[in-house]
Amino acid sequence: MASETIRNPHTDQLLTPENSALIIIDYQPIQVSSIRSMPCDELVFNITSVAKAAVNYDLPIVHSTVNVATGRNKPPIQELQDVLGHLPTYDRTSINSWEDAGFKEAVKSIGRKKLIMTALWTEACLTFPALDAVQEGYEVYVPVDAVGGTSLAAHEAALRRMEQAGVKLISRVQMYCELQRDWSREATVPGFMGVFDNFDGFNVER
Repeated sequence: MASETIRNPHTDQLLTPENSALIIIDYQPIQVSSIRSMPCDELVFNITSVAKAAVNYDLPIVHSTVNVATGRNKPPIQELQDVLGHLPTYDRTSINSWEDAGFKEAVKSIGRKKLIMTALWTEACLTFPALDAVQEGYEVYVPVDAVGGTSLAAHEAALRRMEQAGVKLISRVQMYCELQRDWSREATVPGFMGVFDNFDGFNVER
């Protein structure tokens, strides 16, 4: 059986390497250590995996931090710097990154309407820009296992609020599979194999 002719990757309703971008907001030490909606080591593994996928599929990436320049906060966690250290970060003071001119301009300059958006915390630094982006006509996708809140209740309530506004909830694995879509796209298969890794060290036989 042969695969269908590849659909137009720019107009495809699903995520493709050509129609989407990754937004990463505030994965800094104090934010990570305050997460209570999932184990911190699992969160770090998942967001790092999401970042690796974005690099593998050559997605545009906008990486934002808060209060590094003011000295009130530290740079992103090392695991993300190891993957994204070659990219600039957009530092800001606003809790809502959409209210920062530099960040918003960086997102708009990409020219893509599908935003895979991740942030800490779910209930603030993710919800606020996600709602604003949807209001301005963007399609926002949130990998729910790569974001976290200060409690499970806060995290889940924020996800419900975003979903009610039109945000699409996905997972790390779904993101990998949606971007890859066909084993015949051999150039990205080696990076795709990371989908079988797990935060607890268990790896599915390849």
